[in-house]
Amino acid sequence: MRDLKNAAALVTGGGRGIGRGIALALARAGANVAVNYVSRDADAKAVVAEITGMGRKAVALKADVSRKSDVERLVRETVDALGSMEILINNAGILGALPPAEISEAEWDQVIDGNLKSAFLVTQAVLPEMRKAAWGCIVNLSSVAAQIGGVTSAHYAASKAGLIGLTHAYASQLAKTQIRVNAIAPALVATDMVVNGLGASPSRLPIGRFGTLEEAGETAVFLAQNDFITGQTVNINGGLYMSS
Repeated sequence: MRDLKNAAALVTGGGRGIGRGIALALARAGANVAVNYVSRDADAKAVVAEITGMGRKAVALKADVSRKSDVERLVRETVDALGSMEILINNAGILGALPPAEISEAEWDQVIDGNLKSAFLVTQAVLPEMRKAAWGCIVNLSSVAAQIGGVTSAHYAASKAGLIGLTHAYASQLAKTQIRVNAIAPALVATDMVVNGLGASPSRLPIGRFGTLEEAGETAVFLAQNDFITGQTVNINGGLYMSS
């Protein structure tokens, strides 16, 4: 398993929720972490404080990852702060929860841009840095919504399914460069969005409880450490969707 000590990681949407859990887990594994956020400065700075308290480098970087100019600046600032770029967690996203008839074109574009286009833009921007490092790990945060119907809205499910397709394409095309690309498809991890925003109940899951941020974080660390895994979707969903 690869040693992540002093590896440089960028976690988009890393100030809260699953992104926060992954950022902290990477730091515990030895990585230095850039915590991207678009709002909630205090949350991002709190994550940075936790990471620096572990003796790792960390920086909070504000950027809208659905905008190319912001993304290019974000990657430059990450490399300037951490010295390299080996790990990318495409976690930033927007929840869409509307009935089909209420999804406007503007709403569709906002969710697709926030969840899918953003991952494309950040991936394209970090690839030159990963090639310089001669290895890289990219993890895209998909969702059980990509795998089963009726979880959220059509545009959200489409964006998360698109991330799985994006994962497969990049994994296939980059395998010989030692850059690996995988996806995580969670369901009902105990974030504020799930518990308070959606009012979800853990009784929906066969395992009978919410997933934890630590479990999500440890999954991302495992994918970063294992150099033989690429092109896979790891389901952390308490048995809600069981794949073959």
